[in-house]
Amino acid sequence: MATIDISGAIGLIAMMLLTLNFLMGMMLSAAYKKSVYWIKLPEQVKKLNINNLHNYTAYIALGLVLVHALLIPLDPSSKFSFTDLLLPLNAPHQPKIVLLGLISFIAFLLVIISTQKKIKKSLGFRAWKNIHLISYCTAILFVVHGILMDPLLKDRPTDWIDAEKLLAEGCAALILIATIIRYRYHIASKKNLN
Repeated sequence: MATIDISGAIGLIAMMLLTLNFLMGMMLSAAYKKSVYWIKLPEQVKKLNINNLHNYTAYIALGLVLVHALLIPLDPSSKFSFTDLLLPLNAPHQPKIVLLGLISFIAFLLVIISTQKKIKKSLGFRAWKNIHLISYCTAILFVVHGILMDPLLKDRPTDWIDAEKLLAEGCAALILIATIIRYRYHIASKKNLN
């Protein structure tokens, strides 16, 4: 298996983990333990510490995204240098799509950094929450990057029904559906306050 293939597989795993992490973040922000769906789950599932799981998946996903990116220049067929990862508009293949990946990574890193206890405490809840809302944009960017990027770096057009692309499209659909549900919850909880 070529290094570029390994990088692509790691990128897909990171995307799935980021999707799971995003969904858990939504659960945490929506008083999930009061949900009738949560109450009906088996006791073993309800014992899971979703907050810890959310944090761990974020760190693992961050590591996977780093490995995904750092493997690309190691494959001579990619024609990428490490500089291309930081300055993607000069990248030899799909520079704008690579830029989406970089912006997504930076935004994700900002969210993780702002969650560290000392930083979160010094920011205050409102600022921390506003930074955390960047996650919605980050989710869009990493999924679009996954859908549009040619996994072989040959600048081929997007094959919308390729298995890798279907996986990314599935992640996008899950995020979209969850966002709609979360927004409806937000509106309903505002009405209940009035």
